[in-house]
Amino acid sequence: VHLVESGGGVVQAGASLRLSCAASGSPFNSFARGWFREAPGKEREFVASIGWSGDRTYYADSVKGRFTISRDNAKNTIYLQMNGLTAGDTAVYYCVTGVYARSIMGSDIEVWGQGTLVTVSS
Repeated sequence: VHLVESGGGVVQAGASLRLSCAASGSPFNSFARGWFREAPGKEREFVASIGWSGDRTYYADSVKGRFTISRDNAKNTIYLQMNGLTAGDTAVYYCVTGVYARSIMGSDIEVWGQGTLVTVSS
């Protein structure tokens, strides 16, 4: 599986941004997907994950109510809609695959994307 993220950029605090992650190279629909992020000087952390059918989603407490993960299996793509961005959301965001959405939350990752940078200015 090859994952390619897009949609990162520089925005002001309070703005919205949508990240995309296109997958290729395997039966996309058979895998759970998710997002992690790594802020400068901090460890990589879980953000959100979604099951293969889209019926199960998990979120980090820090993004609940602001971020929404979704997937379009017809396009082999998942999305992360990010609203109400703050400087604390500044990070490189990585798309990942895993067996289950819950296992992704537990950092059981099979494939990582190359990352896309999100910078939120205050």
